[in-house]
Amino acid sequence: MRFRLAPTVEQDTLLRDFCGQARFVWNLALEQWRLWQPGKHAPGYAELNRQLTEARVAEPWLAAGSVIVQQQALRDFDQAKRNFFGGTHRRPTWRKRDRDEGFRVVALHEDHLRRLNHRWGSVFVPKVGWVKFRQSRDVPAGVKSYRVTRDAAGRWHLAFAHIPPPLDGPGTGEVIGLDRGVAVSVMTSEGEAFRAPTIGEKMAERLVRLQRRLARALRGSNRRRRIKCAIAKIKARETDRRKDWVEQTSTNLARRYDVLKVEALNIAGMTRSARGTVESPGRKVAQKAGLNRAILAQGWGLFLSRLEHKANGRVRRVDAKYTSQKCSACGHVAAESRESQTRFCCVACGFSLNADHNAAINIAGGQPVTAWGALGTLSRAVNREPQLRPLSEVA
Repeated sequence: MRFRLAPTVEQDTLLRDFCGQARFVWNLALEQWRLWQPGKHAPGYAELNRQLTEARVAEPWLAAGSVIVQQQALRDFDQAKRNFFGGTHRRPTWRKRDRDEGFRVVALHEDHLRRLNHRWGSVFVPKVGWVKFRQSRDVPAGVKSYRVTRDAAGRWHLAFAHIPPPLDGPGTGEVIGLDRGVAVSVMTSEGEAFRAPTIGEKMAERLVRLQRRLARALRGSNRRRRIKCAIAKIKARETDRRKDWVEQTSTNLARRYDVLKVEALNIAGMTRSARGTVESPGRKVAQKAGLNRAILAQGWGLFLSRLEHKANGRVRRVDAKYTSQKCSACGHVAAESRESQTRFCCVACGFSLNADHNAAINIAGGQPVTAWGALGTLSRAVNREPQLRPLSEVA
C-alpha cells in the first residue's frame, strides 16, 4: 500500500541522508561478503550489527542518522543473501545513488500515524519528525513497518507493509482465456480487448530529443543532471499509467471470472538481446531491440503477477505452444493459417477470426502447466533429476 510523501525542504535533506547511510551500510556489508572464500567465516547479521555500533562511534555522519534505518539495511542484506542461496533471487548487487534511494523503518505504532484531514495524513520518521503524505485511503490496522523510497523523478513514496486479501470470484465457474500481445495487450476469449496506455506521440518525440541531448551532455555537469531528471519524469509518467492500467484491468478480470487461463511465456527469453558476440554477431539487432521495447511496454509480467495476487489460486498457466497457429473451430494446426498479425484464417475449414481472439479461445481450452515440460495431470515431466529405484525393479 503506497502513498505519495510530501516532505519539507529540511525533511527532504534528512531523508536523502538516511538513504545515503542505508546505501553505505548495504555496500559495506556486500563488500565483506564478496571477500568471503571457502573455508573462511563470513560475518553474519549479529557480527555486522556489532561492526555497525563501532562504525557509528567512529563516524559522526553515521551517528547522526537513525540506527533503526541502518540496522534494517543490514537486515535487508541478510534477507537478500538468504533469497540468493534459496534460489529465488539473484545475487545482491551494489546500490547506487539516484537509483537505489530508500530505507525501511520497523516497530511502527498506532500513535506514529495521524489523519490530518480527508486528503492528508502524517507519519513519524525517527530523527526526522512528522512527514505529511497524501492519504488517499485508510491505512490498515496492524501494520508494523513501512519503507520510504525516492524515484529517479525526485518523488518520495511511502509504502506500508500490508498484504491485501485476494478478491472473490463470481462463483459461477466461468473460465476465461487471456492472450497477451503487442498490438493488443490483453485479449480475452470473449473478444474483449485491453490496451496498455502510452505516453503519446508528442511526449515520445520529446523523449527522443532529450535522449539525444543527454548523449551530448558532459558527464557530471548540471545540464546533464537536469536532462536526466526531465527524462526520468517522462518515464515515470509512462510507468504510472501502465501500473494504473494493470491494477484496473487485473481487478476487473479477477472479479468477473472464476478461472483465468494465461499463456506460460518466458518473457526474459523473449526480450533477450540479439546482439550476439564478436565471433558470432547477431542479425537485425535494431529490429529485435524495438520488439523488446514494445513487449516490455505492455507490462505482461506485472499484469500476470498482480492477477495471481488478486485471484489467488484461480489463475492457470497454459502452454503457449501452437496457440496462435491452431484453429479454435476444428483444431487444425498450421502456420499458414496466421495470415497477418490481426487475421487468422484456417487453411483446413476456412474459419476466420481475429488472430488474438482465436489464440485466447485456444488458451481457454488448454491444459494447465504443472511443470516445465509437462502438461495436465496425467503427463510426466522428463526434465527431472534421476530418481533412485530399488534393485528389484532394475532386475
